[in-house]
Amino acid sequence: MSQSRLTELTWREVRRAGEQGIAVLPIGSQEQHAGHLPMGTDTLLVEEVLDRALAVLDQEPPAPEVVRLPALPFGHSPHHLFAAAVSLSAATLGAVLDDVLDSLVTSGYRRVMVVNGHGGNDEIMRLAVKRFALRARVTVAACSYWTVTADEDEDEAGRPDVTPGHAGWFETSLMLAARPELVRTPVPARTPVEPPPLFDHPPHPGLTVERHGEWERVDGSTDDASGADADRGGRLLDDRARGLARAIRAFDAASR
Repeated sequence: MSQSRLTELTWREVRRAGEQGIAVLPIGSQEQHAGHLPMGTDTLLVEEVLDRALAVLDQEPPAPEVVRLPALPFGHSPHHLFAAAVSLSAATLGAVLDDVLDSLVTSGYRRVMVVNGHGGNDEIMRLAVKRFALRARVTVAACSYWTVTADEDEDEAGRPDVTPGHAGWFETSLMLAARPELVRTPVPARTPVEPPPLFDHPPHPGLTVERHGEWERVDGSTDDASGADADRGGRLLDDRARGLARAIRAFDAASR
């Protein structure tokens, strides 16, 4: 497969790769993930899904030329500062993405994909991509890893009611598969919270509702992670990886 890491290339190799290649930027966060998952969960998982996606592409030649950027480890996480986080403001994260995209275009790239691992980044990332394409001759794509599935087995799409969630069944299952040594076990059962938080249970379809203090009230997690399973997590990771691989290949074909 024609894939490389930007960190390991010389500037001339970067320029040559930019002529045909796709620069891929993973972005994550550093924030509380309840009492059993590490601060860097979102960054670790987006990197794991991308690793697996590139391995899938490597097995199905011809593969797109991909230049992988180092993961951006900080995201927009003010809602987790009640416990601990390293958070960028929405304006700062947007500006950072603008600067990274500007730098890539100046360095010769005309195709960029941003792959996100943290829910708080999603809207900011998509706005940055839309805004950047209006002012630069570039084709930019964006997705959050949990939204791209292979759709081969409905069972492996995950539990829609808790996917992606936060520090719950989905993320904990993935971490048990990807980085089990970082999961503090046994994972305790989550005490039911009543009423359920409005950010996950809006009072009417189509509404986005945020209420002050909700994250602290639910103790930093959206659902019970005690039933998380490493085998299921591995299958979920592979499903998202196959979906991301297909997304990269489709982006490559559409943007040549």
